[in-house]
Amino acid sequence: MASRAILRCGLQLCALILLSTAGAAAQATVPQSTAQTTPAVSKEDQEAMAGLADVGTSTDFFLMPGSDFDRPGMVNRANLNIGIGHTFGFLKKDPFGDELTLAYTYENAGSHGFWHTNYGSHTEAFGVMKNFGLPKTKVVTGYTWIQGGIASFTGYAHVENRLYNGEALGASIHFNEHNGIWIQETYNRIPTVPWYLTTGIGYTVSW
Repeated sequence: MASRAILRCGLQLCALILLSTAGAAAQATVPQSTAQTTPAVSKEDQEAMAGLADVGTSTDFFLMPGSDFDRPGMVNRANLNIGIGHTFGFLKKDPFGDELTLAYTYENAGSHGFWHTNYGSHTEAFGVMKNFGLPKTKVVTGYTWIQGGIASFTGYAHVENRLYNGEALGASIHFNEHNGIWIQETYNRIPTVPWYLTTGIGYTVSW
């Protein structure tokens, strides 16, 4: 009789263990029919990811001959500009510019002639250029260009160095992704020299 009672208790205990184990397994199992959902991406996150995707760089090499119109008298003088610029994608929203430039400019600083005299102005300038699109066209874009540097006047007993400042407004005409022309008007200011305007047209190569 005692052995039968022990057997009955053992069977009951085994049954309880099996039931509790099956219940725990059922709770831990995720039905395969349950649909998996992905969290929604906010508009701000989408714009941020798009901004990261647009981050990139490009380099411009430019050669821009032009003519100064010196004040007073609208006197024409040669103005030859050569330089290089590098566009940084992360500066696209910067209000001052997204392209940093280095340029050298030769100008005829004599009182006569157009191309060259014994008196010259040699300017090395650092600049910030802001490129912007125009409505309904991708062939033509606009830009502003702020420059500052040192202008050295030669032909005197000693080279005279002066601070230079220039602000330009221009347009770029793109032949393709790598070639185009720039057309611009620049206001130039050098202490001890009357202000003057420069009209320039140049060729640029980009890569």
